[in-house]
Amino acid sequence: MSEESDLEKTEEPSEQKLRQAREDGQVPRSRELATFAVTMTGVGLLVVLGNRIVDSINTIIRREFTFDQKTLLQEGVINEHFRQGMLDMLLVLAPILGALMVAAIGPSLLLGGWNFTLNSIGFKFSKLNPAPGIKRMFSVAALMEGGKAVLKSTLIGGVSTWIIWREMGEIMQLITLPLDESIAQTMALTVHTTFLVTSTLLLLVLIDVPFQWWNFRKGLRMTKEEVKQENKNSEGSPEVKGRIRQLQREAARKRMMGAVPEASVVVTNPTHYAVAMKYEDGMGAPKVLAKGKLRTAERIIELAKEHKITIMRAPPFARALYHNTEIGQEIPHQLYTAAAQILAYVFQLKHYNAHGGMAPVYPDDLPVPRELDPESKTPQDTSPTPKS
Repeated sequence: MSEESDLEKTEEPSEQKLRQAREDGQVPRSRELATFAVTMTGVGLLVVLGNRIVDSINTIIRREFTFDQKTLLQEGVINEHFRQGMLDMLLVLAPILGALMVAAIGPSLLLGGWNFTLNSIGFKFSKLNPAPGIKRMFSVAALMEGGKAVLKSTLIGGVSTWIIWREMGEIMQLITLPLDESIAQTMALTVHTTFLVTSTLLLLVLIDVPFQWWNFRKGLRMTKEEVKQENKNSEGSPEVKGRIRQLQREAARKRMMGAVPEASVVVTNPTHYAVAMKYEDGMGAPKVLAKGKLRTAERIIELAKEHKITIMRAPPFARALYHNTEIGQEIPHQLYTAAAQILAYVFQLKHYNAHGGMAPVYPDDLPVPRELDPESKTPQDTSPTPKS
């Protein structure tokens, strides 16, 4: 059943699945990359700081480990010299040790990012089940680890044997050299050998990093049913639904406000309602581009002023448009006459502002059916003032 379940997991892990895995401490890691980075960092530091380190160690050895007969007979002096010598050597090597620590952490951050969680160390009864462990012994990951171990042993053993065979004469002469020269030669040979061995491990890194990334995501793959259930659970969450509705409202409002500059006219209540209406040759009827109350109405009016769109105070007509027309829809046929009068005034006003002549007469009494205006029983504003 488990094998069948794995075969059914054909879908890539969702963001929620990846996030949950991260919270549980599951992130892709490559030990080969970390080993390679630490070793190459050490080699690089030895190449750059090697001579200085050798000189410092020589100085410490001469100062702390060279004794005359009188000093040897003094109680506790040798122990004090040994303690001080070890401390001085540690201080000399401290920069390298610090850099190696950074090199050990860096590759993990590069591949899987920083992830600190206590979930992975918590006790779970499922960890006592031997079945998953036995299954992992025969998994692709286990075969890969075995193959890497064989390849690593072959590479390291082969390169090390070749270097020892080639440098055997120089190695045998080390015991005959003075201390300073012997330490320098040993350091140079160690750096050279480590660099060659580590360079061969680059092949393992190039294999292991992509494999670890692929194996991590493969282990989190989902069945089609799991994807469907996750989507259902996410969409069913009140928080998610509320957030989706909020984003939809914000997007719709942004689109609506973006359409205001295209309007032919904005009619207002004058402050409670504002409706942006557009009409061009070829359109079947005027269309509502934006509408709103209170703050939204104020914003529509502000945009109209910024783009020099005519603003007209027509309370009954504005209320009728607001309550009976959705954004993007054509206005009701009962309002065609009123809309025609308003648009005629707007076009005449533009002509008057551009060329002069006789000022257009503002349409005072717009024919708005009572059934389309919820507030038709309230006194109407009979002194409209056009703005342009």
